[in-house]
Amino acid sequence: MRLCFPALIGILAVVLAACGDTSKPTAPAKSPAPSVARLPAPEIEKFLDAHWARPIAPQGKPPARFTPVEAALDPDSCGTCHIAQLNDWRGSLHARAMGPGLLGQLANMDASARDDHQECIGCHAPLAEQADSLVASLASGQGLADAPKGAAPPLHQHGMMCAACHVRGHQRYGPPQRDGSQAGDPAKLPHGGWISSAAFGDSRFCAACHQFPKDGFALNGKMLENTYEEWKASRYAREGKTCQSCHMPDRRHLWRGIHDPEIVKAGVTIDVKPARIQSGVVSATLAIKNTGTGHYFPTYVTPKVVAEAYQESVGGRMLKGTLREYIIARQVAPDLSEEITDTRIAPDDQALLDYRVPLHQDAASLVYRVRIEPDAFYTGFYRSLLDGKQAGKGEKLIRQALENSLASHFTIYTSRQKLPQ
Repeated sequence: MRLCFPALIGILAVVLAACGDTSKPTAPAKSPAPSVARLPAPEIEKFLDAHWARPIAPQGKPPARFTPVEAALDPDSCGTCHIAQLNDWRGSLHARAMGPGLLGQLANMDASARDDHQECIGCHAPLAEQADSLVASLASGQGLADAPKGAAPPLHQHGMMCAACHVRGHQRYGPPQRDGSQAGDPAKLPHGGWISSAAFGDSRFCAACHQFPKDGFALNGKMLENTYEEWKASRYAREGKTCQSCHMPDRRHLWRGIHDPEIVKAGVTIDVKPARIQSGVVSATLAIKNTGTGHYFPTYVTPKVVAEAYQESVGGRMLKGTLREYIIARQVAPDLSEEITDTRIAPDDQALLDYRVPLHQDAASLVYRVRIEPDAFYTGFYRSLLDGKQAGKGEKLIRQALENSLASHFTIYTSRQKLPQ
């Protein structure tokens, strides 16, 4: 999830560009031209320029022969036939792209501020129909409260939903069939079949939201969102391993990332050297190598990885004064005015925690641990809003977002080594 603060510009002096306009220059409102299954690189770029032209044009009137389900844009309607994809999407962060943190900020915006809305929802809920849904919710005077029990959520709350990637002008788009062939007779298929394009398997498809443009918001000479360029500079790009290779394995709509313990574990190799005691000092090393992540680990400014080691008593108590930490993150100021430090690990590089601490008299073991705080920046940001009583109409949502950010923590590695008595 990217940072998005336009509702609070005056509060924290956060520049509007911090939301990041990752769109291409706005093109005339039209649907992308039909494309064949396999396209040369320039044709893929052309397809994507049209497909992701922001703001995305309204779908318009559906074909007369469409049933209500065929004409609908909500995920449950898509899931009528695409059950497996719907179930995968429901467990993904794409489904929660319009979470309480973002909704809590939008709650303070005017309903008429459509351009400001787009700075956030251009990626978080990009369809024109979602923009209309957000305006209607803000204009209702009820803020962005949850839908009544049993009622379907408004369209904007579905976030990065199926139609956001696959529907333009009521025409469905997607990858070719697995064998590379085209679909059958469109007249005999639901919603007229789909137009297939190799662009759906290209990393540039993801870059539409996961890469700031060259003139986008940057700190210390690096785009705030730079995932595609990090991948492009890595061996993964040279080897043809796309974003989809890891984040959509076997075409599954999972998009697992820093919030998922298993994929984080799979992305790194952690090694420890046996502890040594010399002249009353415990010496040890913990190494974290980025062996399976096709971009920096972690890639964005919001997560924090904490490598730590400490001495422990026989009863499992951390002994005071023995904890040492190494933070792996791109740490930025709360108002995005500066980059404080960048200790992230490039693909195939490593970070080291060198432990050199006097042996505590009660020490029985040395403990190594690696913890992940996926939403570390957001945790501090939400706290600052609440502590300063600046959350406004979105206070309830911001409090929920803070709870969610704290609940997202997990540990990917723990190891204990006995120390000589």
